[in-house]
Amino acid sequence: MLSYRHSYHAGNYADVLKHIVQVEIFEHLIKKDSTFDYIDTHAGSGLYNLQSEHATKLQEYTQGIAKLEPTEWPELKTYFDIIAKHNSSGSLNFYPGSPLIATHFLRKKDRAWLYELHPKDAELLLKNTAKIRNVRVMRDDGFKGLLSLLPPVSRRGLVLIDPSYEIKADYGKVVNILKDAYKKFPTGTYALWYPVVDRKIIDQLERQLIRSGIKNIQRFELGIKRDQFGTGMSASGMIVINAPWMLKEKMSAVLAKLVSTLGGEGAFYKCDELVGE
Repeated sequence: MLSYRHSYHAGNYADVLKHIVQVEIFEHLIKKDSTFDYIDTHAGSGLYNLQSEHATKLQEYTQGIAKLEPTEWPELKTYFDIIAKHNSSGSLNFYPGSPLIATHFLRKKDRAWLYELHPKDAELLLKNTAKIRNVRVMRDDGFKGLLSLLPPVSRRGLVLIDPSYEIKADYGKVVNILKDAYKKFPTGTYALWYPVVDRKIIDQLERQLIRSGIKNIQRFELGIKRDQFGTGMSASGMIVINAPWMLKEKMSAVLAKLVSTLGGEGAFYKCDELVGE
């Protein structure tokens, strides 16, 4: 299915959570001099114009990134520096997606592998990364392509799995993909994004992961309101396998602040360990 376009949702609270976690993982990776690989299974277009017809139709960013004042978040300086890099006017007009956040951290020896199946977004992604030599864009299904890249030559890296979940089978598919990927590359860091539309589906996904045999699984979830089936996404989360050792502590403090800033009545967060080491 190729109807989903992230340009309608760029910069919303789910993006804020996802990209904060992504930045924290990258900051850990670059602490070592050794090479790493980044694999993005559903990359999108890479950069989003918040004044575009798509973004202004839903204006989800106004309840996400636009509500955060950078000076009030010194602990997220790198995240806001990356956003500022794409907004030279000083106003919030553009929001970088996961591919361009990744390129901020890539050194000459590191590599990024970006999958995008939507033809228009794939074309935009190619344009947005055209000047970056160590990035490869594949107009293909990231679910199919991921396993062919594992284990990477570097034996270090981050895999971001971020489907739209338009097809309900994706909830089960991501678990199977993670199990297969983990067998080939058990030392890699994996970050799985998920939306909470139906809590029962997420509970099932978590049970499957707990029984998967995968070790060291952490969960970071931000709910902007109480779970309400049938009213759209009420929360979103990131499941991280082989997380950096200080990520849970950092996210516990960050999520507490995000709930008070972005959440409404019944807002909540989860920051815990699903499976230990």
